[in-house]
Amino acid sequence: MQSTIILGIESSCDDTSAAVLRDGVLLSNVIAGQQVHEFYGGVVPELASRAHQQNIIPVVHKALTDAGVRKSELSAVAFTRGPGLLGSLLVGTSFAKGFAQALQVPLLEVNHLQAHVLAHFIRTPGGNDSIPAYPFLCLLVSGGNSQLIVVRSDSDMEIIGQTIDDAAGEAFDKCAKVMGLPYPGGPHIDRLAQTGNPAAFKFARPSIAGYNYSFSGLKTSFLYQLRDLKAGNPGFVNENLNDLCASLQYTIVEILLKKVKKAADELNIKSIALAGGVSANSGLRSGLQSMGRKSGWKVYIPPVQFTTDNAAMIAMAGYFRYLKSDFAGWGVVPYARMSQQL
Repeated sequence: MQSTIILGIESSCDDTSAAVLRDGVLLSNVIAGQQVHEFYGGVVPELASRAHQQNIIPVVHKALTDAGVRKSELSAVAFTRGPGLLGSLLVGTSFAKGFAQALQVPLLEVNHLQAHVLAHFIRTPGGNDSIPAYPFLCLLVSGGNSQLIVVRSDSDMEIIGQTIDDAAGEAFDKCAKVMGLPYPGGPHIDRLAQTGNPAAFKFARPSIAGYNYSFSGLKTSFLYQLRDLKAGNPGFVNENLNDLCASLQYTIVEILLKKVKKAADELNIKSIALAGGVSANSGLRSGLQSMGRKSGWKVYIPPVQFTTDNAAMIAMAGYFRYLKSDFAGWGVVPYARMSQQL
């Protein structure tokens, strides 16, 4: 029986990535980042799309080379259709359409957030990969999204809760900027928090109904506290940086996991998964594992290389679509935002 080989392409934000998957097993996953945004303290859409144009051909070439796969062997091309930055998505979409047409293979459109969830199904050569059984509850946390999702199948995902303002990753990055840390701030906060006291400072915790999140109040509380404390001591932030990072991280993790516990208990779901860029955060990973042990859950946390934006998850989501012959038309266009249903 002939193998199914999928090329995945990811270009939703500032990472250009390509990956090759054979029958659900990952052969290569190449990511090219964009350091240009560090100077501006955030992603500049125009610069991101230009960098994608420069990176996409060498990244795809390296992914195929690393996988030991010829273009002619590909069964289909999967790409991120959205959500994301429209200019960045256009680069990946246009390349995928042209590449698939030239090879005369099907095109597979992928929802970026759905792909984050399906990263749990990526298998690696010789790996002991743990795959969640349906249904499971997934906490998807990234720079632009904080969502609770009930996953019933690879194509049936329901968002039961999401942020009504800022996302958790955005709160990390903006609070990091206030403390003078480089962009992206989340990894720096995580590193500094390792040697800080999580109980040193108290910040506002929102009271939001249901399973929804809010981080704007926490961000404002953090900003005002720092402003008042710096007024009496200009060196306050540097003197208390580790404690500030530890306290902030502890608060964000507590807010996230409180809603996970509420949803798991009320919906009687015992399998809990983590996904998205912020799922690389050590405090969130250890916090969920600890809560899982106390609650009798099976907890699934993806390897760090599959947490941030990557094409392996796009190829995986595309593989599921390929098995159903759920192909995209040549007139498909990217979208920046998404609806409530994944």
